[in-house]
Amino acid sequence: MSCTIRHIKQNDLNLISIYDESNGTEISILPAFGAMLHSFTVRGRDGSGFNIINSYPHLAGLKAEMGRWFKSAKLSPFVCRIRDGKYSFGDKEYRFHRLFSDGNAIHGLLFDKPFTVLEETEGESGAVVLEYTYKKEDAGYPFDYDCQVRYILHPDNVLEVVTAVTNLDNTAIPMADGWHPYFQLGGKANDWEVQFHSDAMVAFDDRLVPTGSLVQYNDFGTARLLGNASLDNCFTLKPDLVSAACEIHNPANGLTVSFFPDANYPYLQLYTPDDRNSIAVENLSGAPDCFNNKMGLLLLQPGRSQIFSVRYKVGVR
Repeated sequence: MSCTIRHIKQNDLNLISIYDESNGTEISILPAFGAMLHSFTVRGRDGSGFNIINSYPHLAGLKAEMGRWFKSAKLSPFVCRIRDGKYSFGDKEYRFHRLFSDGNAIHGLLFDKPFTVLEETEGESGAVVLEYTYKKEDAGYPFDYDCQVRYILHPDNVLEVVTAVTNLDNTAIPMADGWHPYFQLGGKANDWEVQFHSDAMVAFDDRLVPTGSLVQYNDFGTARLLGNASLDNCFTLKPDLVSAACEIHNPANGLTVSFFPDANYPYLQLYTPDDRNSIAVENLSGAPDCFNNKMGLLLLQPGRSQIFSVRYKVGVR
């Protein structure tokens, strides 16, 4: 047996960790706040541990900052922004109760919900399954559905995150899924190399809501330094990729993160915070505001489920 499960309390955060005894790799999950990924620690060139996830240092910081930065947030049942928090579905108009400071609904409804741990598996790979059942808790989304998240730590620093959503309602429901992790590789993001396979960018207005059109884009089709580039944009990924859809690399210490989303995550959102200490790499099933623009919107039928998965592979070159 290589991977073991541990329950730990750290800075008032109740965490579940999967620890790979063969190489010292460890992930930790915070069930009480959207089943978020709190850490992903690997061994660097010098043998010391390095956490590639920029997360909240303690419970007080999380409570104060979660609604601003949404680090590692589970994006469900919608991703990114919905203009003015309103959308039409069927013959009705809905409006979300909780809005961001810009007046839009943002980043779904589950990012601060307490998930229940269903399964823990130890072995060559370690896995934890968590679940939250949403029951018409916001007037803007008066539907019932279930969300299960499975974290699997595989050998060789590969983390697989699988989300399964199931429609528990008696009608079809609109649905989108995604993640919002911030990755840190040491130093400033300006000095990292970035590459992702896209040929189009979703055009945004000044409120970061899609206009409905696509713009040709291939600036990072080959690896190059991020430099002073400021990103808060959504891109369409090229289909049927064999290589990583996205890769970020710090030449100074060799740390590299490669992203392998499945076909149900055809959009990629990138965001560079002002402090330039990290970069958010968000795999999305639909574009921002897809409840209105229908770009990638899933209509989930009663009793049906949909699975979304992404693998993160961390290496040291």
